[in-house]
Amino acid sequence: MPAPIIGLTTYREQAAWGVWDQRADVLPTQYAQAVEATGGVPVLLPPVDQTGAADTVVGRLDGLVISGGADVDPARYGAGPHARTAGWRPDRDAWELALLDAAAARALPVLGVCRGMQLMAVHAGGSLDQHTPDLVGHEQHSPGGDRFGTVEVATVAGSRVGSLVGDSLSVTCHHHQSVQSHPGFTASARATDGTLEAMESDGDRFCVAVQWHPETAADVGLLAGLVRAAATYAVEGAGRLSP
Repeated sequence: MPAPIIGLTTYREQAAWGVWDQRADVLPTQYAQAVEATGGVPVLLPPVDQTGAADTVVGRLDGLVISGGADVDPARYGAGPHARTAGWRPDRDAWELALLDAAAARALPVLGVCRGMQLMAVHAGGSLDQHTPDLVGHEQHSPGGDRFGTVEVATVAGSRVGSLVGDSLSVTCHHHQSVQSHPGFTASARATDGTLEAMESDGDRFCVAVQWHPETAADVGLLAGLVRAAATYAVEGAGRLSP
């Protein structure tokens, strides 16, 4: 059976490499390596502003990762920006929301990572807390710069996330925002300070999101779960539109 194709959404940023310093579509290599290590074939999906593009792309995928990145535009959930909310990317918001629409229509397996979890909540009609330290009184979820924070997380008994990563684990985080409301999703993990760290949809479809970065861990159980779901989808559900 061919390896399932997993789409990974990308940043579009100013980047430097070799003699070049210009706009580029980039994503940390760990995402693609984690997909490859768990049996999938990674394909990068830069923002596209073209009618019907998301439907076309999703029709050729077996799974989708909405990756980490900049804050979601607060206007997407009817809020003004907090003083610490900055640098949102309208092109990426629009592209990934279109991908989520197309993925839902085809019941495509989806995993959201960090910003991806926040965008999935917004896509479902939810909202965000724009600066988590205001709520929890510490910076442990995002200690600043290019460093990850280490957070202890407990999963909900019987959840899909729990079945993939166990009852509790230490995770690497880099988020100053978090999900406030998440209609259509069930909370499946929380940090010790109460911050929602994972959510999942009910039913058979693999539709999971986490605030932490599973691609950075030696145990890539969440990516493995997505790739297994994508392999099943490739055989049983590819091209199927949800009613």
